Amino acid sequence: MIKKIIGVSLVAGLFLASCTTKKEETTEDKEITKEAAFLPFTADMAETSVVYEVNVRQFSPEGTFAAVTKEIPNIKKLGVKILWLMPIYPIGVENRKEGLGSYYSIKDYRGINPEFGTADDFKKLVDEAHKNGIYVIMDWVANHTAWDHPWVKQHPDWYEKDKNGKMHSPYDWTDVVALNFDNKEMRQAMIADMKYWLDDFKVDGFRCDMAHEVPTNFWEEAKPQLANGREIFMLGETENADLLVNAFDAAYGWELHHIMNDIAKGKKNVSAIDTYMDSIPKKWQADDYKLLFTSNHDENSWAGTEYERMGDAVETFAVLTYTLPGIPLIYNGQEEDFNRRLKFFVKDSIDRNPNSKMRGVYEKLGELKVTNEAFNGAKKAASYERLKTSDDKAILAFKRKKNTTEAYFIANLTKAEKEVTVPINGVYKNFMNNENVTFDAATKLKLKPWEYLILVQKK
Repeated sequence: MIKKIIGVSLVAGLFLASCTTKKEETTEDKEITKEAAFLPFTADMAETSVVYEVNVRQFSPEGTFAAVTKEIPNIKKLGVKILWLMPIYPIGVENRKEGLGSYYSIKDYRGINPEFGTADDFKKLVDEAHKNGIYVIMDWVANHTAWDHPWVKQHPDWYEKDKNGKMHSPYDWTDVVALNFDNKEMRQAMIADMKYWLDDFKVDGFRCDMAHEVPTNFWEEAKPQLANGREIFMLGETENADLLVNAFDAAYGWELHHIMNDIAKGKKNVSAIDTYMDSIPKKWQADDYKLLFTSNHDENSWAGTEYERMGDAVETFAVLTYTLPGIPLIYNGQEEDFNRRLKFFVKDSIDRNPNSKMRGVYEKLGELKVTNEAFNGAKKAASYERLKTSDDKAILAFKRKKNTTEAYFIANLTKAEKEVTVPINGVYKNFMNNENVTFDAATKLKLKPWEYLILVQKK
């Protein structure tokens, strides 16, 4: 009887041990799966990336990291893979322009603006983004600091001097003071401050403000030290091709942006886009690529909303930023049909719109970017082939192809209805409405003002 009890006890013990072991393995497996789900950034990730720019102060009524963190699942629905945060550092008080000051007047490169929350709040934001498969890049302002940055008094030789031997502001930016990149100690201090965010907060790279105002050799010195055996994403606010040779991954598509504005206003026609696309191989390396946009924080606040600049062409040009080679940008609020200039130096929240049209458009475009390799847009971008139509000054038509996947874009970039022929034959799916469309090169196609088509292969 005793032996029987011992036997039962032994079996029960083994069963419980087995259950415990199994439970521990399951928990461990979940942790491994969780870690494996978010892979470190590589250049290939950019092929299908959509960038979302966050103005933390204006993103929500709260204007906090926590408010952004809460919205990350909704941002993910837009197909976003890279979250760009405008400067989050403490803002200088000395010579402040007005109100809460400019994010680009930085008092401490390693500090957190108390408006937005704490360091732990920021870490939670980065962690939540990573859990949702989104990389986080910080806005880095290397050209200048605030007048009350500690370096001003501790290291005056780290700043430029005018002909009278005094520190000075670049341009008319009176709330900041220009740094001296001839000083090697300053360079190393700045690189160390950038590494702080990569190492301690696990951010994935930087968007670098006015990158061309800083010597190219600084960025070339910084990049390998920052990467340190890993890949990071470096976006430069520049159109200088030399910065992409050994420092940056992507540049700004300012030229295309201004062309789109001019076409919307009737000042230019599609020929301007053709000239721009033809110039790219002459100016840039084969694996260089651009950030394409219809708005960003500068454009919205100073040049006007996309609706002011582009009118009825807003959606068409937004689509163009996704279908041309490059990576598209959404500035927070664009998905809300937000049609107001955000104030820059004071609190001014985005209005949320539950009936937004553009949210649905951006979600669909995000799906296109993520799932269709014909719209890969980074270092291994799909090919671009301009198609000749019966009215090339009004109609933009092109083919994108990668491996065996091909797709087409056709758009009427005028305010008038057009009837044209396009050299496409076959049956395709209109991606935006999932309807099948039969094309014949001899058939006349009627396009309303600013009407566009994205044609993908039927599956």
